[in-house]
Amino acid sequence: MPHLKIAPFDTSLIEQKMYGDAMFLFHAVALNEKEEILGIRYKNEEFLLQLKPGEKSYLLKYDKVTRPLKVNLLKEALHEVSVRLDADVLSSNITIHHKKPPLSSRYFKKIDEFENIVYPKEKISVEVGFGSGRHLLYQAKKHPDTLFIGIEIHTPSAQQVLKQIELQNLHNIWVVNYDARLFLEMLPSNVCEQIFVHFPVPWDKKPHRRVIGKGFLDESMRVLRKGGRLELRTDSDTYFWYALETFFSVPQTKVEVQKNQLLEVTSKYEARWRKQEKDIYDVYVTCMQQSESKVHQIDFDFHGIKYVQGLEERLATDAIVFEDYFVHFERIYKVGNEGLLIRCAFGSFDRPEHKYLLLDTKGCRYFASSPVKTTVNFNAHQKIAEYLNHV
Repeated sequence: MPHLKIAPFDTSLIEQKMYGDAMFLFHAVALNEKEEILGIRYKNEEFLLQLKPGEKSYLLKYDKVTRPLKVNLLKEALHEVSVRLDADVLSSNITIHHKKPPLSSRYFKKIDEFENIVYPKEKISVEVGFGSGRHLLYQAKKHPDTLFIGIEIHTPSAQQVLKQIELQNLHNIWVVNYDARLFLEMLPSNVCEQIFVHFPVPWDKKPHRRVIGKGFLDESMRVLRKGGRLELRTDSDTYFWYALETFFSVPQTKVEVQKNQLLEVTSKYEARWRKQEKDIYDVYVTCMQQSESKVHQIDFDFHGIKYVQGLEERLATDAIVFEDYFVHFERIYKVGNEGLLIRCAFGSFDRPEHKYLLLDTKGCRYFASSPVKTTVNFNAHQKIAEYLNHV
């Protein structure tokens, strides 16, 4: 991913060099580590760049938590920052490829857009972890009357499918670069025809990371219309039996199983497994009842919480664990004399949020976007606000 190596310089001059620059928001310095952060606003996107000082060179790179999807935008921002800092660039990998098909924001949807989004089709289907996108693209071509929402946490896969949407002139796919377990909570009840989960990572050594679980199943049954279907396809014996146990725990649900069925479209991995004569299982879970509408009444505002002197010294740096969620202030950065940037992990144990909090004497907010509006995130948010207000 894009980064620059630059000659060492006096980072205390950053504010002076960038003062008044429209793209520069703030400069933050880690309290206990050699790491600095630049807050950037570039082409209507807010994100962070990391500056890691070393003896022979400094590394200027993107921050994973706030990274925008468009790689070229990151490259442009890194170049602009290096120019405005008069940095001596020692090495770079930010060559910008203008000839590549641009990512279309029309089909890329951010998670927070779904709070008030308008769906262009009455029929909606979801594919979780679409990988190369072969199945997703095929289904969209075959069913033009259906909106297909593809969820993929692997950013390069999301980028490739966005390019294919443009090249194949498809108009009924949205791509969401996010964790599917969190995404489903953003959908209204009874809207989905199908939810596809094809060849999820088995996570045999870390079963808590599996996408199939009680919470995911509950949300799937809520968003599926009555008669809609969740479809799991896996080559893992362990995952198959684990999924069956999970699926049979839900009341009023129809579960069907097939083995070694041929689909109209297959991935290159499935073709390889078939040559190896591996068994492939299909499990279909049909929703048998109408669900109640889900109403979001979640507010992630900090309601007047501000930075006070000494807050950084009083915040706990160990994870604070509750029954269903946790809060962890992972790293604290000082922003001038009257502000903090805090990297925070919180929420569910198996699907945590990672966000930054930006505090100054005027207020506090999440940077650069609020958490997903789930119940467990809101519970954690309330605890975060409580700690910031009382420590």
